[in-house]
Amino acid sequence: MTYIEQYKEGNKFVGIYLCKTKQILKTKAGKTYYSLILQDKTGVIDAKVWDLNNGIEDFESMDFIMADGMVTSFMGARQVNISRIRKAHDGEYNPADYIPASKYNLEEMYNELKKIISSIKQPHLKKLAEMCYVEDIEFVHKFKIHSAAKSIHHGFIGGLLQHTLAVTKMCIFMADNYRILDRDLLITAAIFHDIGKIDELSEFPTNDYTDDGQLLGHIFMGAEFIRNKIKEIPDFPKVLASELCHCILAHHGELEFGSPKRPAIAEAMALAFADNADARLETMTEAYEKSDPAIVWLGYNKIVDSNIRQSSGLVQRRKQLKE
Repeated sequence: MTYIEQYKEGNKFVGIYLCKTKQILKTKAGKTYYSLILQDKTGVIDAKVWDLNNGIEDFESMDFIMADGMVTSFMGARQVNISRIRKAHDGEYNPADYIPASKYNLEEMYNELKKIISSIKQPHLKKLAEMCYVEDIEFVHKFKIHSAAKSIHHGFIGGLLQHTLAVTKMCIFMADNYRILDRDLLITAAIFHDIGKIDELSEFPTNDYTDDGQLLGHIFMGAEFIRNKIKEIPDFPKVLASELCHCILAHHGELEFGSPKRPAIAEAMALAFADNADARLETMTEAYEKSDPAIVWLGYNKIVDSNIRQSSGLVQRRKQLKE
């Protein structure tokens, strides 16, 4: 099959893809059309069905569909104009081709995270981390395969684990270089900072916001999760519990970014920096990986609010890998 990341403007678009979403809309002139998001393991692409003729058979969101059309461009992004659609038949596709996954080994990342947990010295924080990430097998399974986002960054199987490990390692670096930081508190906060996303987002292939995700959000749910788990640990220090929950509540850094609280302690500030750094760098990574190695300027990226460019060294390395 031709993967979504391989298509360029002007290419014929044909193959079986997962219809992630389907909206029935109307143009300004009152004509009905379909707006779709199609997905495979390499990403998603916007698609439109402007002419609802006999070549467009019945299908719904989360169906695998055989689509035929052309790749165009709209507002600087690829878009597919589809002329024919039918539902794919069982045996015509492998579901694994349509679920994006981390490029890193899940077990290796998980074992690295467990090693970090074993380094926590404060007994109550260590017990909290081990109770969830070592002793609770069902929780560990959900955590390892969950995504960290619907689409912006780390929106793939293992994305939550990959993001959590990266943020935790950044926090270890900061704790080793700034003596004002409580290493155990910061590391524990990093390990748990996005834990609410397990309930905020549904599992693949849907990977969409749950009702609680829409109504409550992962920051509140994460803090609530930790407070409930802390109740199971005898004599957990009250102030330490509040400091840990504060780190979770403040990890987006600013009120306008969704945090109920701004960082009031250095550990919360460090966590917010690490979380934002990994999110932004992964956003750039995914933008680069979806682009042609030969194209230097990639256009405006609304997430980083800038017209982004590949450095000359990166262009050279990507050309060498392609060769």
